[in-house]
Amino acid sequence: MERRSSAYYQRRHRERLREKGLVKKELWVLPEFADELLAVEKRMRQPRGAAAGRGQVERDMNDGKVWTASGLYDALCQVEEFVYGDSQIELIDGAEPSLHLVMAEYGDLPLFVAVVGEQIVVEALLWPVAHVRDAAAFNEEVLRTHKVFPLSTIGIETLADGEAVYMMFGALSATSSLSNVLYEIETLADNVIKATEAYETQLLEAA
Repeated sequence: MERRSSAYYQRRHRERLREKGLVKKELWVLPEFADELLAVEKRMRQPRGAAAGRGQVERDMNDGKVWTASGLYDALCQVEEFVYGDSQIELIDGAEPSLHLVMAEYGDLPLFVAVVGEQIVVEALLWPVAHVRDAAAFNEEVLRTHKVFPLSTIGIETLADGEAVYMMFGALSATSSLSNVLYEIETLADNVIKATEAYETQLLEAA
């Protein structure tokens, strides 16, 4: 799979929103209202009078057991956005199976989901550390503004090829309802796009 920074998916995301006839409106709210604003924004991307939620029956699935990667894959495959091909999902087998999601609404942004012990971890690559103009200044800004992106955290990881990259991730209990898992996934995808917009002046043009 070709590795791209989040700036690429941000551009695709913007293009698709414009194609749908959506317009950008900038709002200023207190950090504690970020979750509510995200919910309102998602509702207002649908035509007036459209159903409030899609695939609600599937989203509420929860048998009270701890999720496994394969169990989560089976459940997500029944959710409307994956059933009808808006987004894609793949189970990656291995010693520690994980899920690879392609979020169509977010410019085909790739996300990875893993069940680690008692947690479900959702993560996405932002950009290589080498793409940041001033790493020290950027790291300080991230620490000062992290509350702007609810349920998500930014960190640095080293990939298998030795490259250091910034990742955004979120975590929730492995006993969470499917609805909460989906909310975490969608929130992370949205935060990746918004983080790229917020920090794009800190990135080199190569990003």
